[in-house]
Amino acid sequence: MATVAGILLAAGEGSRIGRPKALVELGGQTLAERGVALLCAGGADPVLVVTGAAPVEIEGARAVHNPDWRSGMGSSLAAGLRALGETGSGAAVIALADQPLVGAEAVRRLIAAYQAGASVAVAAYAGKPRNPVLIAREHWAAVTELAAGDTGARPFLRAHPELVTLVECGDTGSPDDVDTPEDLARVRAATTFRSAGKP
Repeated sequence: MATVAGILLAAGEGSRIGRPKALVELGGQTLAERGVALLCAGGADPVLVVTGAAPVEIEGARAVHNPDWRSGMGSSLAAGLRALGETGSGAAVIALADQPLVGAEAVRRLIAAYQAGASVAVAAYAGKPRNPVLIAREHWAAVTELAAGDTGARPFLRAHPELVTLVECGDTGSPDDVDTPEDLARVRAATTFRSAGKP
């Protein structure tokens, strides 16, 4: 079975939070570092970080700069998939740097779904599709063609619902976004609570 790569989309400037999201700190790590750790722990290899508003260098990951990052997430997704074209990866798990409560188990479940025959696998929380998303290589060109603005892979997923395998991940974490200072405070409280609850 071909390897499954990871792509972390971390190019946004974080206008509402006041600094590039990739550099926002949470629990002693930047959101970009947390995202790379998530993908690596989930079994993705290699891992690419698509950068834009701020340069990001993280051990264990390859940085891919998206010069068109201001146009939105779609161009970052396309940049990541193009960069993976030169690898032997059979699929890619795409995660967002601003969703730091997603668990590594979600990545593992998506990869397991791919290994069981799914060509598109989407993490679901209480049945609702969110992130991360796994897309097999045979769909990368179509995803790239449809990726525009801030929609990412959504146009492709909506155009091809018959390809989508939903993978329930509600017990593995949360896809909550960090878009504002209030979001960050809420996520910090959640991570503190989780850490305190560990044996």
